[in-house]
Amino acid sequence: MTGRLYKALLVGLALVLLAAASWTQQKLNVARTQMGLTRLAPLENAPPVLAFTTVALGSFRGLIANALWIRATELSDEGKYFEMVQLADWITKLQPHFSAVWVNQAWNLVYNISIKFNDPKERWQWVLQGIELLRDQGLRYNPKEPLIYRELAWFFQHKMGAYLDDAHIYYKQVWAQEMTRVLGGGRPNYEELLNPQTDEAKARVKLLREKYKLDPARMKAVDEKYGPLEWRLPEAHAIYWAMIGLELSKKEDLITLRRVIYQSLQLAFQRGRLIQNPFNQTAEFGPNLDMIENANRAYLDMMEQDPESRDHIKTGHRNFLRDAVYFLYTHNRLSEANRWFRQLQEKYPNLPLITTRAKSLPGTLTLDEYAIARVTEDASETSTDRTKAILEGLWVSTFYNLALGEDDQAAGYTLLAQKIWNRFQRQIAGQEIRVGLPPLATLRQEVLNQMLNATNELNSQFVAQLRTRLNLPAPTNAPPPATNQPASRN
Repeated sequence: MTGRLYKALLVGLALVLLAAASWTQQKLNVARTQMGLTRLAPLENAPPVLAFTTVALGSFRGLIANALWIRATELSDEGKYFEMVQLADWITKLQPHFSAVWVNQAWNLVYNISIKFNDPKERWQWVLQGIELLRDQGLRYNPKEPLIYRELAWFFQHKMGAYLDDAHIYYKQVWAQEMTRVLGGGRPNYEELLNPQTDEAKARVKLLREKYKLDPARMKAVDEKYGPLEWRLPEAHAIYWAMIGLELSKKEDLITLRRVIYQSLQLAFQRGRLIQNPFNQTAEFGPNLDMIENANRAYLDMMEQDPESRDHIKTGHRNFLRDAVYFLYTHNRLSEANRWFRQLQEKYPNLPLITTRAKSLPGTLTLDEYAIARVTEDASETSTDRTKAILEGLWVSTFYNLALGEDDQAAGYTLLAQKIWNRFQRQIAGQEIRVGLPPLATLRQEVLNQMLNATNELNSQFVAQLRTRLNLPAPTNAPPPATNQPASRN
């Protein structure tokens, strides 16, 4: 074989190998794309710095990001969270598809840095910055990453929705105000949002889409499946982002997103209704009992969709049913309470209804006994002081809800007070002189007298409304109308 022929064969073999390598690489790229291991498409509309780092630095981006990540971890261990912010920002620019760094940076802003400030307004700015980081940037480069959807939903469900942060009331109020401005209320007009006709409506839809990244069509789909939700409250937004994550993600382990949905629906039933308190001009949160059916369906759906997590979801479902029965009972919706109480007994026949009572399996307690036990924690409790305190608390709740116009809940508390008083008197039969309670009407009047004793302007407004609802006459010693003259010190 001559040298020229040998070289030609080598060149031909090289061409064949290059063609085979190209064909193999194309197959690998397709497989990696289908498995979500990488994204081959270039970043669209990326900032100049990000475009430069993703193209010019090539594979060195990973090495630089690793060094920055190690330093960020050290700063976290030292509690230097503010210093971590800039490092995390650099890492996201070097590796925008690294979802863990988006989540870590957002968590740092929302939880670690926000609590460094006492002013709720300053706290809210850091919480909002963390939400916007995931919603506006993280999802832009990772639109199918369930971890980011879960974390974003968790911020709404836990940081804003729960009661662990001292500033949670401020978060809820600010968010409710913003959603009222863009939606006009808690129940959106989807016809107007999907087909805006006026300039004002078009401006609100633009704000909804561009600032809050909310799609009216998706909102309507969420409402049709699990609503109608109160979109001024954070639970609705937790459900919204979790459902998008479930829709777009191709990964199998999605229990964290499913958990957000049924837990947020449970919160929506427990406190998913805004109540405007006229006495202090603030918003309060009451149960939305109409959400019980939807929350129950969510638990059942998730158990069907995720058989491997069925036992875990069933534990949450049982607790939800226990709460549903009690809430309906205390709102004087006794027929519905009975229906759900039967479902609780039928679905979980071998688990105790009251965790603090060993002998409380389904069938051993009536609905009345169950409701009483939920209040007293132990239906055999015969402490006079404790029972009296419980009864006084129920009467306070009765009058408070009555003044707010929450008649059903007021009636439920009245019924529960009567049941508890009757149960206690039966328990101490023959010992009434020693440990008996005063008559229930006496306890009621004592609490009412205390609440009618106005000491400031806020209480005066409340008392006036309560007297109106109870048809009570104005007090004979009511103070004269306020004047500009200084009050006497005598």
